[in-house]
Amino acid sequence: MVRMSGVAKRFGDFRALKDISVDVPRGQVVVVLGPSGSGKSTLCRTINRLETIDGGAIEIDGRPLPEEGRALTRLRADIGMVFQQFNLFPHLSILGNVTLGPRKVRGLDKAAAEERALRLLDRVGIADQAGKFPTELSGGQQQRVAIARALAMEPKLMLFDEPTSALDPEMVGEVLDVMRDLAGTGMTMVCVTHEMGFARRAADRVLFMADGEIAEDAHPDEFFERPRSSRARDFLGKILAH
Repeated sequence: MVRMSGVAKRFGDFRALKDISVDVPRGQVVVVLGPSGSGKSTLCRTINRLETIDGGAIEIDGRPLPEEGRALTRLRADIGMVFQQFNLFPHLSILGNVTLGPRKVRGLDKAAAEERALRLLDRVGIADQAGKFPTELSGGQQQRVAIARALAMEPKLMLFDEPTSALDPEMVGEVLDVMRDLAGTGMTMVCVTHEMGFARRAADRVLFMADGEIAEDAHPDEFFERPRSSRARDFLGKILAH
């Protein structure tokens, strides 16, 4: 589903990504871990070209990632993304937020879009909030709306960029539960997160990044029990110490 070959990204003199080459097969759940500044979010954001790349190539479902224009717009419609901040439209109801993309981009009529939206809101546990506005919901509820909104486009691939980092601790679990359920459906997922429990239980594979490079690429059991690199051992040691 995703193929990255020699991908490089710079911000001025800072090399955020250094020669990244990785494949994500269809249906796989990949969790990207690493310390702050290691390139995790940059890697995630290059997959749908929210960040341009300075070298290498990216393919999505066998096709080169378009640089701009309608081809890029079409591809982005097939890639759902959930951000740290919820990015909901405050002037639209929850139902309006979830139906907007399917109506404007997919061409669904209002009834079909609302039927799909209500089904997805029920799936993430907030169908009873459909008539409310984003400011009337908790952070955890808003993030679940953001997940439903992404799923309403029936994407081939879901990207999660630190989806729980802006939440109060008591709200994290409800979002991770939705993500675990989604992982169990066969959706291809790339998740940047600091949630070690989610990585261990829901991931098929862990990518550990350090200094803009993939330092380890392993099954969760192998990564958590037998990390190969000193950077990974230091990272896990600090996490477990807390």
